[in-house]
Amino acid sequence: MPDRWAVVLDVGKTLAKLTLWDQAGALVERRTRPNESARAADYIALDTDGIEAWLAQTLSDFARMGPVGAIVPVGHGAAAAIIRDGKLVCPPVDYESSLGDRAVYERGRDPFAATGSPSLPNGLNLGAQLDWLESRDPMLLSDGATILPWPQYWAWRLSGVPAAEVSSLGCHTDLWLPGKAQPSALAYARGWADRLAPLRRAGEVLGPITSGWVRRTGLGADVQIYCGLHDSNAALLAARGFPEIANREATILSTGTWFVAMRSPDGMAALDFAALPEDRDCLVNVDVEGRPIPSARFMGGREIEILARTELGRSEGGLSSGPYREAKVAIEQGAMVLPTLAYGVGPFPRSRGKYEGPDGKGIIDAAASLYLALVADVSLELIGTRERILVEGRFASDAIFTGALARMRRNEAIYVSHAHNALPYGALRLIDSSLPQTAKLSTVAPLPWDLDEYKGRWRAASQKGSSRAARVRL
Repeated sequence: MPDRWAVVLDVGKTLAKLTLWDQAGALVERRTRPNESARAADYIALDTDGIEAWLAQTLSDFARMGPVGAIVPVGHGAAAAIIRDGKLVCPPVDYESSLGDRAVYERGRDPFAATGSPSLPNGLNLGAQLDWLESRDPMLLSDGATILPWPQYWAWRLSGVPAAEVSSLGCHTDLWLPGKAQPSALAYARGWADRLAPLRRAGEVLGPITSGWVRRTGLGADVQIYCGLHDSNAALLAARGFPEIANREATILSTGTWFVAMRSPDGMAALDFAALPEDRDCLVNVDVEGRPIPSARFMGGREIEILARTELGRSEGGLSSGPYREAKVAIEQGAMVLPTLAYGVGPFPRSRGKYEGPDGKGIIDAAASLYLALVADVSLELIGTRERILVEGRFASDAIFTGALARMRRNEAIYVSHAHNALPYGALRLIDSSLPQTAKLSTVAPLPWDLDEYKGRWRAASQKGSSRAARVRL
């Protein structure tokens, strides 16, 4: 690390997080803020004003703690900001906003085999957000407008320098061709390609912090603002800091509101995007070097929250913490959660999610953990995962989930990282790629019971359910 401290700003869907790190890469301070949706004229928007006010106050606190020299922004991949003349043109769309009839937009999209970007519900495709905003205001993206991906919006706010970056553009946006490293035909046809901010590398310094932020925070005028990157790619970059993972065939399973499996093929061989099933929430991400990364997702954390809110869940502290005894009972009695509780995403996007089995919080909790493993197993299978898997994030500490996954995938080494700061560590590697990984990986022991019959019955029931469309609101 350089001789001064660094700040990582992580603006996720659920939380905004700010962490402060010293020269040795040790955590000094961590602050979080729950993100609330704002209300625009006729849609749900991201709360840029609230986040910015919190950011200014927290940076002021950090400025008094030590010699801050750099800020790296990280953000989720389904948001963008449109600016003109140094101001936001409109509030950024929250991707859970309903964007109405997308039939015309769908006809103009590039094929999945070109973009690796599946058609996703609501505003999860960034192109669909732009299309809907233009339908409201045809002049929204006229001359002078610039499109900034979500991490680079915050880099621009802090530095005044507009930029775009490939890991955000290549995240199910419909706007990027991973195989050609250029905007999609849709982006050119709609004029959006010409409105994208200049492409910069994630690890590039855009410039010093603006004088306005110096006055607001007390930070030094020479604090360097980095371009930043997509949050799942930050987790991938962190995973590559482990010797067990670096430069090897591996899949990183990042867990939280979203479970995102990102496979780094050995040697980065040419990929056939068309071989991935578009209708099962498979996609192609792009890493910070611009390389295509086969990926699959499901909304595991959100599904657990939905289950916990139901009468069956009866859980104030959340689910997925069932002890081994309840897991054994759940398996023996066939207690299982069937997909999907978050409509439109995951490998069973149109199935009717439900719980089947006896009542009892412990058993339902255990069935929820087993459910996460069963869905993760399918997603990993769809992207051709082999050899080794690293589970990181919120659910890495769920021994039933990880143990069941290890049991189902006995031909692969399953590791877990209990580092709670994997994502900011990945962002810090943009500043110093040689930064050592202080956390250690643990090898997961498989659950001691056979799961083949349980898994077979779950898959049969899930496939049957996938023929019945159902809608559960996110």
